[in-house]
Amino acid sequence: MNPGRYRFVIAFLLFIAGIINYMDRAALGVAAPFVKKDLGLSPSELGVIFSVFFFGYAAFAFVGGALADRYGPRAVYSWSAALWSVLCGLTGAVGGFISMLVVRILFGFAEGPMNSTTNRTITTWFPREETSRTIGFTFSGQTVGSAIAAPVVGLLAIAYGWRISFFAIGALGLVWVIAWRWLMTDKPADNPRAGRDEIDMIAQSRVVDVASQNEAKPLRHYLALPSTLSLGLGMFAVNYTLYIFLSWLPSYLTNALHLPVKQMAFVAAIPWACGFVGYAGGGMVADFMYKHMENRVTARKVATIIPLALAAIALLAVNMASGATMAVSLIAFAVMMLTASVQACWATIHELVPQGRVGGVSGFIHLLSNISGIIGPTATGLAVQYLGGYSSAFAVASAIAVAGVVAMAIFVKRPASNNMMVEQPAE
Repeated sequence: MNPGRYRFVIAFLLFIAGIINYMDRAALGVAAPFVKKDLGLSPSELGVIFSVFFFGYAAFAFVGGALADRYGPRAVYSWSAALWSVLCGLTGAVGGFISMLVVRILFGFAEGPMNSTTNRTITTWFPREETSRTIGFTFSGQTVGSAIAAPVVGLLAIAYGWRISFFAIGALGLVWVIAWRWLMTDKPADNPRAGRDEIDMIAQSRVVDVASQNEAKPLRHYLALPSTLSLGLGMFAVNYTLYIFLSWLPSYLTNALHLPVKQMAFVAAIPWACGFVGYAGGGMVADFMYKHMENRVTARKVATIIPLALAAIALLAVNMASGATMAVSLIAFAVMMLTASVQACWATIHELVPQGRVGGVSGFIHLLSNISGIIGPTATGLAVQYLGGYSSAFAVASAIAVAGVVAMAIFVKRPASNNMMVEQPAE
């Protein structure tokens, strides 16, 4: 009997949220050449503006995840998306360096809960064997948003000025909030649109989570585990490079590869389109491995570290590229591998902690990973201004990726504790 498919409506809402969220976030990077000229910013000041977003973002990644465990993802996502949409619009009204700093740090606070709340939603709305592909699909909206932002913001900025693009994207987010409030409930059983068979199927798949939740330890216990900290380092390594590209790729294409702005607006979309393939394709591969490997944690771990290692190699190769075509191709491959790695990393959390701690642990790992957003864009801006280019930034990103691979390979494992998840045999 078909168990019903309403959960895919929830997944589609999360996918659209990712598109809008990353259009909001990528818009400044795409508009950076115009913003820099209009506001009279230096490269180092622009790097600080890129990075300051992540002070608030990292903090509320953790806080938002914990709030989603306590109050439910419906409420947390509602206020978060509404606030970030308003602040996106306000970005188009800033008059200088200081006002941009204030808006961007508040923008970071508002966007912080997104990924951990998405992961918390998937915990209750999807069976375990669909976890990785669902994460891959929903998170792939982020790369779609980044890809769309390049031509949309670039062409709007050329035609009407960079400020208009921020007003338009902010309005889209408010429309999404209305749909989320109408269609989403925190539990499948509370949603009249979900069928009984689907509700029972999800509950049966998550029964091991319910059993472990009855004996779950306080959140701080799971935050101190070596597996949690090493996943944080692994996701730090992934995000370090993604945030460099999110912030600096348009400038790299125009300044280092000497592409015209109109051509850059379309070329900048190519790596993010490949990122969509990494999220969606990587999720399917990871779930296939999950079903066919006896050790479920090992299945998730392998799906995380192999793509990250390949991305590290590609980043080094960018510095040896013979031309723009090869450089963009290598960057696109690196982004595809990074997105394949990060969705498997999120899925690994489901195998290591009880359901009622997924939001908090996801938020903590997301906090650790987003420290990279504070460091990476600023470090890149300083390298561009004082060290002569982007080569050193790519080399550092590659080294950080290798560190993440080593940490996860050694430390990600299920602790021998009755309070952790019980290993399930392969089906």
